[in-house]
Amino acid sequence: MSQNRSHAVMAQRAEPHDSLDFFPTPHWATRALCEHVIPAFGHVAWDPACGHGDMVRPLQEYCLAVAGSDVHDYGRGFVQHDFLMPFMPDGIGCTDWIITNPPFRLGEQFARHALKLMEEEAVEKGVAMLVRTAFLEGVERHRMFAERPPSVVAQFAERVPMVKGRLDRTASTATSYAWIVWARGNTDTRLRWIPPCRKALERASDWPADEAAA
Repeated sequence: MSQNRSHAVMAQRAEPHDSLDFFPTPHWATRALCEHVIPAFGHVAWDPACGHGDMVRPLQEYCLAVAGSDVHDYGRGFVQHDFLMPFMPDGIGCTDWIITNPPFRLGEQFARHALKLMEEEAVEKGVAMLVRTAFLEGVERHRMFAERPPSVVAQFAERVPMVKGRLDRTASTATSYAWIVWARGNTDTRLRWIPPCRKALERASDWPADEAAA
């Protein structure tokens, strides 16, 4: 029997329980956060699921300093650390923002832990997470949102294609994404739309050298 590759089915992301769930973020999607959602200029940011650093690099264009860590050592020089452990990693102190694309199956755990760090004042300004729009659904997540209302849900007007294990400029997707932001002292949730901005925000140098040359 052939595999059902309809958009509805392919939009689902099923990963083994022990998968690293590594889907690198196109650089323009991170720039969209800084251009249209939060004022990152002059702040310190930490991506605790940084992979190859594809979110760290565009954040460095806006932030005063950016730290990166990941549970797996991808050989890119970032701190190896399991974000869900109850301690801060060596070399990473207090930060203004946690900004990350969390592992899909651990998204709620990442959000709850990041918010706990914000409550403990290890995070000064807030938390921003890039998630599938479907993250807004679910009884358990409703409880989390009721307990800790986000400040902004920023829905992308265009799709943000992500491919497992690599950046791919030619990829497409049936999955929609949004940035969810919790800002200290702001619990009045607002819905925003991130306008079509890929063309304006992406650069040839964002992509692997072989793709940029093509």
